[in-house]
Amino acid sequence: MEFHSFPAPHVDAVSFDRRELSAILSVYGRMVAAGEWRDYAIDATRDAAVFSIFRRTAEHPIYRVEKRPRLAQRQGAYAVIAMDGHILKRGRDLASVLRVLEAKLIKVVAGRD
Repeated sequence: MEFHSFPAPHVDAVSFDRRELSAILSVYGRMVAAGEWRDYAIDATRDAAVFSIFRRTAEHPIYRVEKRPRLAQRQGAYAVIAMDGHILKRGRDLASVLRVLEAKLIKVVAGRD
């Protein structure tokens, strides 16, 4: 049996708290149920926490939800960024920032009639 040693999370790393992750996973779960998204990844660095959303495994993320606390006072800590790097929504309130993804869910569901 082989044991792997994983590096300890960086103490200064930015991460999503339970409430933030719950809000993101709520939107993610509905899009998975609609058949639009298939996978995700979470990264924590010194500057940002990133929730990457994939249409298929092993592709580039189609969206990234980022938390950058250093931008909280200026532009807002949260952002939804498209695959091309275009910032779709930025703000201080995660729920309002995630609404840009909710709008995409409404289009997906409405388009199936």
